[in-house]
Formats: sequence, C-alpha cells, structure tokens
Amino acid sequence: MKRYLILIAYEPWDWGSATEETRAAFFAQHSAFSAFVTTHGREVASAALDDTDTATTVRHVDDEVVVSDGPFAETVEMIGGYYEVELPDLDTAIQAVSLLPPSYSLEIRPIVTIT
Repeated sequence: MKRYLILIAYEPWDWGSATEETRAAFFAQHSAFSAFVTTHGREVASAALDDTDTATTVRHVDDEVVVSDGPFAETVEMIGGYYEVELPDLDTAIQAVSLLPPSYSLEIRPIVTIT
C-alpha cells in the first residue's frame, strides 16, 4: 500500500446558502469516496479546513520570523480540506478522487517516508 495526501481546492463559496439538494450531493459524493477507499485500502485521516481568512503564515526573512494573517499564496482557489489515504497505487487514487464533487480541483501527492 502507498500513502497519498489528497488536497481539495475549490473557489470560495457560501456553504450556508447551499440548497439541501446541493448539500446532499456533496455528502453523497464524499461518502462514495470513503466507501471506495475502505474497499481498496484505508482512510488514515481527513478534515475540512476553515476559510483562508483565518490562516496565519510564518516566514523566515533575514534571520527573523515574520508572522502575518492570511494564506501563504494568493490564489483564486483555496485549500478547503484533505484526505490521507492508503491505496494500492496512483491509478486507484485517481479512481477514488473521481468520486468527489466535480467542482473540486484535487491534488494527489504521494507521502514520502523519511528514514
């Protein structure tokens, strides 16, 4: 089994104004993803992230630590959540993420074991 981090990015929108139908579709797609992963491997961890306006960025600048509000990079999309999974291979991970909502941009990153 190989470990992957799946980053979920999307354009910011107001979940609170989503219709019940839209919410149900999102939950169903995430459930289908989780069921697929359970059948083919295992879900190690997952979480939704708060909005980017709550982020704190820490950088080293000229031997000083500089702390600022907001995300590190300004982008149209924001990282809104992640899954860490163990699956047999990249092809299986691609099959899994294809079950998530189509409005997402999904990045699959292999997790490297450092020894």
